[in-house]
Amino acid sequence: MLKDSATDSLHGAPAGFLHDAFVHVSDEEFVQRSAAFVREGLAAGETIVAVLPPERTAVLRDALGPIHHEVRFTDMTVAGGNPARLIPYWRGVIEKHPGPVRGLCEPAYPGRSAAAYDEVLLHEALSDIAFSQDRAFRLYCAYEASVGIDPTVTHSGAEALAEKEFRTALDDVPDRAERWEFGPDELGQIRQWLSGQAASHGVSRDRLEDLSLALHEVCTNSIRFGGGRGRLAVWIADGTLICDVLDCGRIDDLLVGRVLPPLDGLGGRGVWLANQLCDLAQLRSGDDFTQVRLHTRLR
Repeated sequence: MLKDSATDSLHGAPAGFLHDAFVHVSDEEFVQRSAAFVREGLAAGETIVAVLPPERTAVLRDALGPIHHEVRFTDMTVAGGNPARLIPYWRGVIEKHPGPVRGLCEPAYPGRSAAAYDEVLLHEALSDIAFSQDRAFRLYCAYEASVGIDPTVTHSGAEALAEKEFRTALDDVPDRAERWEFGPDELGQIRQWLSGQAASHGVSRDRLEDLSLALHEVCTNSIRFGGGRGRLAVWIADGTLICDVLDCGRIDDLLVGRVLPPLDGLGGRGVWLANQLCDLAQLRSGDDFTQVRLHTRLR
């Protein structure tokens, strides 16, 4: 649901999950809308959590004055650098605070890559599914006008959008990518080959270990659930090492990788792990394909 201003919010405990948004053209407009939203929530006794890039946190704290200590601030560039981590982040907040929770966030902050903006849009659409039963949660999303995203797209009829986006393959792999077809016998070779590729482009040892583990989990999923084989493509773009894994499987759960699967469950943990280890992880799955694209910055 999209509202034009924070003053349209509910008084007291929310009656159902509300997912609102606003577009701002200046810090002054951002502060005006955000501060009103925060003050109203504090007056109602709600828990207020603001997940914002550092520059937004600074101006909002200044505007709130002493009451900013009553707001929990989190750096969006850390908590939501990979947008797929945001649903589990908010789930953790809700579980920690059983009363009404009011969240303020800016997931589509300026400076993200085009792929990251795509994942923000999918995240926003999936949020309506993830929190549909959380009747005491409200999420208010700020969008800077210069980013060029219309939030009405993801804050109205979002479930249909989530289904469409999740079932549509990502952009084609570029011709310059190096490609590898793999089955169970090639997993070790893929890890060695990736290590050579990453090292030649200056990826640090720690980040290489994270990427190698994430890729191993994703390729293993292809073997277990995607027809026993898969195709890997690797290339560099905009200072990022990208690994794309394609197989013939299908994933039904739109929230896979965004909800921690049970320890004794079948599948799902590989995608969850990839979301935690990579700078960005993209997942799409249709009737006859599953595609996972992992992004690791070179520096």
